[in-house]
Amino acid sequence: MSNPTPTMRAAVYRRPGEVDVVEMPRPEAGDAAVIAVEYCGVCGTDLHMMLDGWGVRDAVFGHEWSGRVVEPGDTGFAPGELVVGLPSPVCGECRPCRDGRPSLCRGRPEAGVALDRGAFAEYVRATGDRLIAVPPGIDARAAAYTEPLAVALHAVSLAEVDDTQTALVMGAGPIGAAIIAILAERGVATTAVEPGEARSALAARLGATSRPVDSLEAPPHPGATADDAFDVVFETSGARVAAETGLAQLAAGGLLMLVGTGIDYPKLDTNRVILNELRVSGAFNYDPDGFEAALSLIGSGTLPLDALIADDSAPLDDLVATMHRLRAGDIPGKAMIRP
Repeated sequence: MSNPTPTMRAAVYRRPGEVDVVEMPRPEAGDAAVIAVEYCGVCGTDLHMMLDGWGVRDAVFGHEWSGRVVEPGDTGFAPGELVVGLPSPVCGECRPCRDGRPSLCRGRPEAGVALDRGAFAEYVRATGDRLIAVPPGIDARAAAYTEPLAVALHAVSLAEVDDTQTALVMGAGPIGAAIIAILAERGVATTAVEPGEARSALAARLGATSRPVDSLEAPPHPGATADDAFDVVFETSGARVAAETGLAQLAAGGLLMLVGTGIDYPKLDTNRVILNELRVSGAFNYDPDGFEAALSLIGSGTLPLDALIADDSAPLDDLVATMHRLRAGDIPGKAMIRP
């Protein structure tokens, strides 16, 4: 009598706002490893995929994960080893890859178009080149913060901000909070604009000065700048008004770094951009060594991880409810699912 095929529970996206937690075949190792997922963070992209309908039906999302190797396959990892999953491979040959900008690889998949098999599940499968071992002293919960921290590090890296400059962070959600924490660790004077009470309190705890949204007025003439203008504005909320307001807070020659995605696109004052020689850029994914740098920063003990990561993790069955709480701003830190 043959052994039954091992199964696992996974959260399968069906349609906007609807996810079914079902039994499905557990992945097999072969030339890859099978990993038992310890924690998987809920990303703003996941909200777009599963609440806004950007995702492919029947996909399993979740890409901010840590887990322990169950079957190492041909990867060289040991059973029980704590690992985090790396992003999709890049070609290594196109011009962005050769220029050290793998996040712009011309062979990268378009977000949301693939039938993903992510980590909102009890197990995932990954080849050895898509895994990185977690250094000693970092637990599974902290390790699952690696991916979002790498995103925040990439935005700060592209902005080239230093402690002689001032920064404004629009939105103190998970990525905004991570950027605030990185800037504070680097001694950059940072102000945060966050309408939600819990997230505003988190920004203050991380070292940012808080400003109400209605205190940020655009100078009446597009060639003028605010009295307390900022060198860099990080827009992390994806909200139209935040990008439009943030642009008007820049000093001459300043940079608006767009990090948050949204579906209500801003209308930017191009006259202000021209007259003040402002720069507008976007930050997508990671530096070439982003995951290693994030793990190093996590292991350094200089980040307040207890503030940055939500206290309680939720089971798979509470995934949709957790996403709604995140969107409402009720969860100030990074929300974690524990399959």
